[in-house]
Amino acid sequence: MSPLKNSSRRAFLKTLGTAALAAPFITSNLFAAPPSRRLRHASFGAGGMAWSDLTQISNCDNVDIVAVCDVDVSRMIDAKKKFPNARFYQDWRELLDKEEKNIDSVNVSTPDHMHAPIGISAMQLGKHVYGQKPLAHEIYEVRKMTELARQKNVVTQMGIQIHSNVYYRLAVRVLQDGVIGKVKEVHSWCNKSWGDVSVRPDKTDAVPDGFDWNLWLGVGAERPFIGDEYYHPGNWRKRLDFGTGTLGDMGCHIFDPIFTALGLAAPISVRSEGPPPNAWNWSLNGQVIYNFSGTKQTAARTLLVTWYDGAASPPPEITALIEGEKIPNAGSIFVGTKGVLLLPHFERPTLFPVANFADYKLPHVTGLKHWEQFIEASRGNGQTTANFDYAGPLTETILLGNIAARFPHTTLEWNRRKMKFNLAAANQFVRREYRAGWAVRGL
Repeated sequence: MSPLKNSSRRAFLKTLGTAALAAPFITSNLFAAPPSRRLRHASFGAGGMAWSDLTQISNCDNVDIVAVCDVDVSRMIDAKKKFPNARFYQDWRELLDKEEKNIDSVNVSTPDHMHAPIGISAMQLGKHVYGQKPLAHEIYEVRKMTELARQKNVVTQMGIQIHSNVYYRLAVRVLQDGVIGKVKEVHSWCNKSWGDVSVRPDKTDAVPDGFDWNLWLGVGAERPFIGDEYYHPGNWRKRLDFGTGTLGDMGCHIFDPIFTALGLAAPISVRSEGPPPNAWNWSLNGQVIYNFSGTKQTAARTLLVTWYDGAASPPPEITALIEGEKIPNAGSIFVGTKGVLLLPHFERPTLFPVANFADYKLPHVTGLKHWEQFIEASRGNGQTTANFDYAGPLTETILLGNIAARFPHTTLEWNRRKMKFNLAAANQFVRREYRAGWAVRGL
């Protein structure tokens, strides 16, 4: 369909503002579908991770896919075949404007820079939101999404699907049971390299047919389109203005069991020992050290959690603790007072020294899949475990590491309540300005 006309866009934004002012305190009973009713769902995004989310959600019981939106018509081909009765849009604002009365829930599975504008707009209309990780591109956006979800009392879930996987649940249980004692330090890593040390190409390419570059840019500053997959469909993750690098892409997954098991909150400080990004792209081979206040699960008053990506990895004295076990491509090593837990990303945890835990049997854990949790909670059955009250602080922590990367070898102290650093220069990266004409009420 054609992009939304300016008059319709203004009417849509006005409607959002009116709804926000008229109903600041709304209970979940007004929005959660009765358990007997089918959930009417819309997807923002049709390809890549959006296709995965859309497929998984459609496989849940009692849900109908009503509408799908993607700025690239070519990425809607499979969705049109799979959901022939759904209505398709290129402009997310047009979908919300026309389908407001026809949908109960949405998934926001777009590039990172559009998570908050779409998610906020959907929640303003009282829609339940499944938001892909990281929850948003900026810390300020994350905070506003968390606050609005609570105010509107809508069901939310961040797309850290391994949170509900048996292996992550198992690791959390083992750690909370104190099997390795109190945790002294954690080392986490991922060998992905969502960064780029080169300069941005100085060229302008023709925009492909069926792809709306203006809508893809969204709230981002105007710039020429560059082909060769420089931005679309996946390399936006490397770009400062649109993605959040390897840490943003994978940190929400890998820090998740650390947060859940140890009950962590915002870090006290954060420090980067890796290279800084250039003017356009996130860096490679990052190393970020987070300092958290201790909890009942930790051995001291503070806890250090160190992140490594790309070619960076934990030091030999830490890897030696897993007794020759091959270091997985991504995961965490928890060092406790009584032992060590290795948690590969998406694999079964292992305890060390192996001889000390030879007679220990891992407990049995079960639970709904991540998408099923969201659908059932949206229908009034149960709750989600990665709602925005949990996912918001987790995402803020990850994004703090990206800000620290801009100021290498500098300890940045963080005041979560004020959303401010002790370094004035770092505060400019907590919130960014949207380009003219793309303001969203609540952001």
